Amino acid sequence: MEFSMEERCRNILAMCLEEKSTNPIEIFQKIANREFVRIHGPEHHILDGAALLTAFYNAGGMVDLPQSLEELMRRGLQMPGATCGQWGVCGAVSSMGAALSIIDGTGPLSTDDTWGAHMKFTSKALGALAEVGGPRCCKRDAFLAFYEAVDFINENYDVVLEKSEVKCEYSEKNQQCIGMRCPFYKKKVAFICVHNSCRSQIAEALGKKYLGDSFVCYSAGTETKPQINQDAVRLMKELYGIDMEETQYSKLITDIPKPDIAISMGCNVGCPFIGRAFDENWGLEDPTGKSDEEFIRVIREIERKILLMREVL
Repeated sequence: MEFSMEERCRNILAMCLEEKSTNPIEIFQKIANREFVRIHGPEHHILDGAALLTAFYNAGGMVDLPQSLEELMRRGLQMPGATCGQWGVCGAVSSMGAALSIIDGTGPLSTDDTWGAHMKFTSKALGALAEVGGPRCCKRDAFLAFYEAVDFINENYDVVLEKSEVKCEYSEKNQQCIGMRCPFYKKKVAFICVHNSCRSQIAEALGKKYLGDSFVCYSAGTETKPQINQDAVRLMKELYGIDMEETQYSKLITDIPKPDIAISMGCNVGCPFIGRAFDENWGLEDPTGKSDEEFIRVIREIERKILLMREVL
């Protein structure tokens, strides 16, 4: 469904008015995941400042929230798209600067300290974006600006905003994602074997269980099977309560995104070719057709290696 800019903004404001959180990042993420907010777009010029205003109000800040959001939207709509590349000023930072000026009633002729204080905030936030570099990502730039904005508000106002750690969930949708240069990027880990039906599927499931906060886990093979190994499915349910058939299926290497880390389950049956060298070869025997004890031994070894990954990567 296609939305007009007016519809996008109205939906953003409506959701803000329903929010109770004092964490602007949390508010932003909840709204940014809706279908009316694109991965990039000038709606962020309204969304980012609106999330900050909403959290400020919910924390006890003295603003008329509906009126403040309307004013924020009016100002945000005056900002053209692509200001970061064409004007040298990020719209996310400008939006939060607008939110601060609304909170303080600051204007171009203000003689109090707020005029300069807001400039200090925007310059510091822009400096954080500059350190990471381009191309632009409206989500990354918002997160970096929120980190600075929360600190600024907590230091200068009689309210306390919450700030949560960010792990990006948007890189798959962002064709310009800068990957590991981004402080919020979740590395992509691929567990590879020939048929993607047993060991690699177990590794994907346990990777999601133990590494999901910092990594995106996949499994794949050079061939596929009609279904995941049924002994593996049964034992993973018994041991961990994980039903691999709910969210996993046999995939080819070409069916998954290009991984940052590629791990071979074991080359004893012929090492799959993935177009580059593996980062690790775990050398695991294929337990297919063997006893439950042998299956469990392999599962526990995969678990041990994944827990080690969590410690060292």
